[in-house]
Amino acid sequence: MDNSKKSENKPLTRHEEREQALGFIFESIFRDDETQDAFDDAFDARDIQVGSYAECLIKGVKEHKDEIDSIIEDNLKGWKKNRISKISLTILRMAVFELLYVKNVPQSVVINEAIELAKSYATAEDGSFVNGVLGSVVKNKEKSGDK
Repeated sequence: MDNSKKSENKPLTRHEEREQALGFIFESIFRDDETQDAFDDAFDARDIQVGSYAECLIKGVKEHKDEIDSIIEDNLKGWKKNRISKISLTILRMAVFELLYVKNVPQSVVINEAIELAKSYATAEDGSFVNGVLGSVVKNKEKSGDK
């Protein structure tokens, strides 16, 4: 592997950090170990540095997973959580975490990024599904007065 590009230490974009977080959160569905172990494994196996925003998403989703899943379930229309593909569920978890806990990112950006991730890592139909669920989450959040 050519390490010359690594020495540049070019900062990751938010989109790249979301992709990085998506990989970790998706992988955690299949692992029982702690988040720090996943970071260490990724660093050793893939020789990458986890971005600070990616780390925020990973830890936040893990910390608030039960609440996030409850919100997702409350906003599914005609679906059950166990019928959602694992990749779409991971994308929804990340986006709901951002919508609830990350204050400096506009809702439209969170939703658009989630749709793009779904289109890239799942299907176009998953993109539409993610859009619908997140639209419902935002609508309900605004109804409750929590903007």
